[in-house]
Amino acid sequence: QSFPVPRQCAAAPGTASPNFSFNPCWRKDTQLQDPHISKMRRHTCFVLVFLIATFPVYISGYASGNVGGSCDSMLPDHTPNTKQTTDAPYQIITSSSSFKPRDTIQVTLRGTTGNNFRGFLLEARAAGPSSPGTPLGTFQTTTSDTQLLNCVISGETYMASAVSHNSGSQKLEIVVNWIAPDTGNIEFRATFVQSFTTFWTPVMSQIIKRSAAASVSPTTSNNSNTVTSGSSAMISLLNPATPPQGISNDGCGSTKFCFSSPAQCDPARDENCFFMSSTPLDNRGLQFEMSGRSTGYISIGFSDDRLMGNDDIYICGMDTSGNIQVQRAYSTGRVRPRTVPLGEVNNIQVADVNGIIQCSFNTRNNISTTQRAANEMYYLMFAYGPSANGQINQHIEIPFISEEKVNVGIIQLASGNRRKSTLIKTHAALLLIAWMTTGSIGMIVAKFFKNIGGSKKILGKNIWFQLHLLLMVLTVVATVIGFVLAFVHVRGWSHNKGVHPVLGCIVMGLALIQPTVAICRPSPDNKRRFIFNWFHSLLALVIKCLAVATLFLGFILLLNRTANKWPVKVLGGFVGWEALLFTLLFICCYFKEKAVYVNLKKKVDPDFILFIVYLCGNLAFVIALLVGIAQT
Repeated sequence: QSFPVPRQCAAAPGTASPNFSFNPCWRKDTQLQDPHISKMRRHTCFVLVFLIATFPVYISGYASGNVGGSCDSMLPDHTPNTKQTTDAPYQIITSSSSFKPRDTIQVTLRGTTGNNFRGFLLEARAAGPSSPGTPLGTFQTTTSDTQLLNCVISGETYMASAVSHNSGSQKLEIVVNWIAPDTGNIEFRATFVQSFTTFWTPVMSQIIKRSAAASVSPTTSNNSNTVTSGSSAMISLLNPATPPQGISNDGCGSTKFCFSSPAQCDPARDENCFFMSSTPLDNRGLQFEMSGRSTGYISIGFSDDRLMGNDDIYICGMDTSGNIQVQRAYSTGRVRPRTVPLGEVNNIQVADVNGIIQCSFNTRNNISTTQRAANEMYYLMFAYGPSANGQINQHIEIPFISEEKVNVGIIQLASGNRRKSTLIKTHAALLLIAWMTTGSIGMIVAKFFKNIGGSKKILGKNIWFQLHLLLMVLTVVATVIGFVLAFVHVRGWSHNKGVHPVLGCIVMGLALIQPTVAICRPSPDNKRRFIFNWFHSLLALVIKCLAVATLFLGFILLLNRTANKWPVKVLGGFVGWEALLFTLLFICCYFKEKAVYVNLKKKVDPDFILFIVYLCGNLAFVIALLVGIAQT
């Protein structure tokens, strides 16, 4: 880069033009150096020194995560290192609320409402604000983005006693395992670093209590910030004492809101009663009570509609140690609900006696989360089911759902039912009509009644063909609509419905292939026509068999856990009826081909009589099954 030449510096004859590289006026020892250039050099040097000095500081905040020197204070080695005073947008979730020595507890660090973090430090400490800074237990990593730290406190090394990050990448969730030592009650403490100057510490979990014995007994907790993942375990440690006392339907409709199934049942007297109540408190809060028989958990959900998704939930169930605890969760759909902090919840009382889970607690939380504004009118959903390893599993049976939206803060009575969704009922009805009526009749016409109408034609085609075409088009259309309705209802794939959805997809695919092949069929006089005839007939038989199997599995799911399964038996009779009539029609067709009998003038053919009888029986079976579907 060239610079203006000062007037004192003139280029000597025969020398190069004066510039930054060659002009001798720029030598350090000359008195003609430009003072502006010298000042610029000093500024440049200052900036370079500042960048070199500060760059490692910023890098060190997110580098390897080897922050063992911060085990005691849990403060990042940042300048400034002033922690945030607002509520942390992060939570520590544990798979159990109690432990015995050598137990393994899963610990999850998670950001709420999409808040990521770059760095973290996690330790277990003795419970209590004045507890010593000695880390307890040992950790095990489960992913490659974490590392174990050996904390040195007062000259003593505690191996694998803390966990931290090993890179500065964005993290939404971290999962580690903690091995419990022989110690008293503990709590997990963490530091979350969002950016170089933004961090929260200490973020604490609920108090994890040392179990005194393996048996489960009613417990009381006043912890107002319990955060646990999932719900219950498959282990059911039952207390052989008398049934739980205190939760009953006394005061329902007069002093408290009650929701139950069967309607107005009493959990104090009926072990099969599923019950929930809410009692207004003087401080604007509510006292919730829940009771129900379950191998894992019971829960109450508050929803804007009668479908799962965008629902606030309180769960009462067992952790990995078999202890009952209360959790709060948010459902985003047909997946395991996401656990959220309990918030303003206290006076928790829980019990699990002879398979009946009960819990009671006070809450001042709005029945809402950040995903949805608070409201007062909701559909109630009472769900229960099994779980494993501290995680709730999907409920096997349909939840009890209130008939209409209710306000749990207003004293009244409400009841729930397990009525199937209208979409699922329509799905079942359409597939039943498609493959047991229109499809069956269409196949019978094509196989046995090609003489219908004689030589008369409609739109250039024989009457039997047009009738067969109409019936099979109706079958495919009903199948497509029913198929779509199932996916609309589930809003995805039914992972816990066995092979029924798999067979349904196969039937749907073959049902679309069959008419496609028919459209591309060769002419009747083509020498390869027999290939199409055999393929078309064989594919129709395969679809029919798969469709019947799918219907049976669907009816079993539709009537799951109900005492009266007569529709399944009726469907079995329906299939037997069809098989009998098909057999008789084949016999008639055989005798016709062998000319065993000759049809007299003005006499009705036996096969036509059989067809009329079949239609009457088909209609009776279909009506009975449609009634059964409507009653589920």
